[in-house]
Amino acid sequence: MDFNKDFNILSSGVIYLDNCATTLKPNSVVNAVSDYYMNYSANAHRGDYDMSRKVDDKINETRDKVARFINAKSSKEIVFTSGATESLNMIIKGYFLNRLDKDDEILTTKAEHASLILPWFEVAKKKGCNVKYIDLKDDLKVTLANVKKAVTKNTKVISLAHVTNVIGDVRPIKEIIKYAHEKGILVVIDGAQSVPHDKIDVSDLDVDFLAFSAHKMLGPTGLGILYAKEEYLKDIDPLITGGGMNAFFDSLMNVEYKDVPEKLEPGTPNVAGIIGFSKALDYLNELGMENVHKYEMDLKKYMVDKLSKLNNVIIYNKDVPNGIVTFNVDGVFAQDVAAYLNKKNICVRVGSHCAKTLSEVLGVKNTCRASLYFYNTKEDVDALVDALNNDNILYDSL
Repeated sequence: MDFNKDFNILSSGVIYLDNCATTLKPNSVVNAVSDYYMNYSANAHRGDYDMSRKVDDKINETRDKVARFINAKSSKEIVFTSGATESLNMIIKGYFLNRLDKDDEILTTKAEHASLILPWFEVAKKKGCNVKYIDLKDDLKVTLANVKKAVTKNTKVISLAHVTNVIGDVRPIKEIIKYAHEKGILVVIDGAQSVPHDKIDVSDLDVDFLAFSAHKMLGPTGLGILYAKEEYLKDIDPLITGGGMNAFFDSLMNVEYKDVPEKLEPGTPNVAGIIGFSKALDYLNELGMENVHKYEMDLKKYMVDKLSKLNNVIIYNKDVPNGIVTFNVDGVFAQDVAAYLNKKNICVRVGSHCAKTLSEVLGVKNTCRASLYFYNTKEDVDALVDALNNDNILYDSL
């Protein structure tokens, strides 16, 4: 399928391999955002007039689509936030901060994104809790066996990415959740790298809390999703209070908040982002998430096979079932590789990828990351491989 007509950036000749950071936006998303700003740019929940009602309808329509996309039981379980980072902070600080006690244990790994791990550090410091780490296998994967070894009588929550953003290992989340629930342990899932790439069914997985971002799945930036089972969502304390989320207050400090999800959505929402995300979901639904995942797997195998033939390339995650390829060029600093590839109009991500504790087990601080999406092609991979098949990368990057 030719995606150039839907994604203007692809027609520029750029080879975009940084889809973990953000994806490109199809014209349907861009046009929906533009249409809102140009033709009915009213606020939500504020006006008894047609344009404002249209905005309310669009927001409700998108909330319903998100619920169906992840198979939530109700659209009331869907909260719009500014991104996965805010979603995770709301879960961790809005729910767990007041429910953990001294010496309680938070179980995670050293491969997690900063947005997942740093809020837990803050909670642990404030409450006297302990953050403990599940051992990773030699290939840096998480196993249920190692989760069981790490769990103690003090473990109250397990917090993991479904798919990590560097190694890209796919955790056995369903099995981990089942085991955790048998022990009375809640589970928080970072879905930023899984929801955009495969069919995620929160009811089947029995997820307690899930966070993900619109911009990593064709949608606008500045919009995230917080999913939680309604029984837990109702008990999340708002991190921000203000207009739109209260039902009543008076000068005597009597306050009544609205029900969820509105209770957790203070102020003016990202109306344009929500409207654009609706079109992103339409696009992905039309493709079919199973088809997206299969295509990425086939292209990932093609990339790994090609890169493995180069003597100067070290691949850290050959066998993980997703579209992330993390690598280095032997003897060349990762940032120099990126600068060299940039001259070839090839976009990859380099650095620690916001997973700084991973270097403690990976053994290197900085890596290059090429991440695929459905609009990438074998020709994109060939261009990357041809560029890396060069013994003078360091010289040519200068």
